[in-house]
Amino acid sequence: MADIVNLNQFRKDKSRKDKTKTAKDNRVKFGRTKAEKFKAAAEKALQDNRHSNKELDDKTDD
Repeated sequence: MADIVNLNQFRKDKSRKDKTKTAKDNRVKFGRTKAEKFKAAAEKALQDNRHSNKELDDKTDD
C-alpha cells in the first residue's frame, strides 16, 4: 500500500522550499555589500566622466 501523506504538511513543505529558492535567488541578484555598491558607483562615475570628456561639441550657429 502507499504511504499516507498529510496534504496540509505537504503544501507547507512545498511553500517553504519555494520561499527558500526565491530567497536564494534574491540574495544572488540583490546581495551586494555597501563597499561593492560604492565601488561600482565610483567606477560608473569615472566612466561617465571619461566619456563626457571625449564627446564632440556640435556648435553650429544658424
